[in-house]
Amino acid sequence: MTKNTTLIVQGTPINIIRENDEDYISLTDMLKAKDGDFFISDWLRNRNTVEFLGIWEGIYNTGFNYGEFATIKSQAGLNSYKLSVKEWVEKTNAIGLKATAGRYGGTYAHKDIAFEFGMWISAEFKIYLIKEFQRLKEDENQRLQSGWNLQRTLSKINYRIHTDAIKEKLIPAKLTKEQINYVYASEADMLNMALFGMTAKIWRETNIGKEGNIRDYASIEQLVVLSNLESINSIFIHQGLNQPQRLTQLNDIAVKQMHSLLGNLNVGKLNG
Repeated sequence: MTKNTTLIVQGTPINIIRENDEDYISLTDMLKAKDGDFFISDWLRNRNTVEFLGIWEGIYNTGFNYGEFATIKSQAGLNSYKLSVKEWVEKTNAIGLKATAGRYGGTYAHKDIAFEFGMWISAEFKIYLIKEFQRLKEDENQRLQSGWNLQRTLSKINYRIHTDAIKEKLIPAKLTKEQINYVYASEADMLNMALFGMTAKIWRETNIGKEGNIRDYASIEQLVVLSNLESINSIFIHQGLNQPQRLTQLNDIAVKQMHSLLGNLNVGKLNG
């Protein structure tokens, strides 16, 4: 069953369709908020985009065609490379993107992917998109009495992508459970260092008496940047970068994105 809902993000109406209990957001509508000429095919031909989509599909789509994906990945980023959403879906049997016709026609993406696409519009737009989506879910919760919150959703978006990348690339065979948990904790603390400038242990030692952890006290801007860092780190892991290299690049990205978000006076309104 398909249902349609419309969000208004910075004055731009954006349709959402719901199929099989999953939300798909219109990338076609989101593009209307982008300054200048920009097309979904421009985003789809980017190598990092293709890698992210491949990781997402590998986790959530048991029918994903890895052979065709490998061919597409090898060509991504070349000036001569072009790929439409329809071709991507037909060649790889992808489920994260949809090209639809009819009244609500256009290109739709699973919310996980649509949030990532939002950064191609602007960092500010992504925050407003997530905030409006949060309000939609909170309204639904009042009617359906089901749990949903921004922090849990942002964490869920990239958690499996991030941990699967760690499992595949960073954990050698035949480690103990304790050793494996150490690797995951090490990666989590690397992200904490990149964004917050301290590990979880240091935060606990300097915030005695507070319940929870460092991420429970993060602002919405920090949560958005953390979500971005998790997806970017998964790509860096697959590219074979070591942890010091990744930490340096992730810290630079975190600084730039936080400056961009906090430098915009409109962002402050989101916390009200």
